[in-house]
Parts: sequence; C-alpha cells; structure tokens
Amino acid sequence: MKYDKGNPEELREKFWKAMSSSPYVMLQLDDDPDSAAPMTAQLDKDANSAIWFFTSRDNRFAKMGGATATFSSKGHDVFARFHGVLVEETDRAVLDAHWNNFVEAWFPGGKDAPNLLFLRMNLGDASIWAGELGIIGTAKMALGMDVTNDVKGGYTDTKL
Repeated sequence: MKYDKGNPEELREKFWKAMSSSPYVMLQLDDDPDSAAPMTAQLDKDANSAIWFFTSRDNRFAKMGGATATFSSKGHDVFARFHGVLVEETDRAVLDAHWNNFVEAWFPGGKDAPNLLFLRMNLGDASIWAGELGIIGTAKMALGMDVTNDVKGGYTDTKL
C-alpha cells in the first residue's frame, strides 16, 4: 500500500471523526509491553489534545506515565498510533461529563467507588494513515488484482 504525505490538519480531522464513531484503542504503558489492553476512550469535542479512560486502581494503567495507543476505525480506512502521558484526572466535573450507563456497568459502586480511577491521556505525537480503495479497488482486490496504486489517502506524523 502506498501512502502519500497527507495534509496533517485533514488527517487529524478524519482521525477525530473516526474515533468519535468507534472510540476503542489498544493502550500500552511505554515501559511495560505486556500491559497492552483494549480500552474505551472518552472523548470531548472541545478537548482534542486529551482523551480519558475509566479504570481501576488495581489495573496496570494505575502506574500512569508514558503510554502509546493504536487505533483502527470501523471501516478500516483510518489507522493511528499516538503517544501521550497518563495522569489521574481529578476534576469531578470532567468525570461527571463522561460518566454514563456503560461506564457504570463496569463500576457498580458508582462515581465514588474507592477502586475507580479516572485517567486523562495528555496527547503528543501521532502517526495517522487514511486510505480508501473505493468500489472498483475493492472489486480488484477481491479478484487478486494489483491495487497498490489505487489507494486514495495519506499519511502524516503530527501532534494531536
């Protein structure tokens, strides 16, 4: 697959739109390769330099620190790897804004459960790939035909 250097602003926009449709990432502490686990990112449209995670104080992520997340969109047309730093979010208003029934299902003790840990990932560097094959490219791929020049998209290294 060949990716041209893409427009960072456009690719960041595609990334955030894709994340809002499917906010699931594989998160890993940078100093613990065995910590990789699927996590649901909590997004805030007004805070595109951070995402949040609910976890427990006995989870590996409670160590906090440098972390890397990888993302694949629902349609597999946007992929990203991004770095950041996990810190405890202590602003109760932010926790309240992200609390919902899906989170409560994992934390039946509610927002004040003693084991609940609300983390903020302050985002840094990212690599984003976006590509589309289109209908003809998909048909060619199904027939085993060469599609290496049919991908329309781009790649960028950027800051989130």
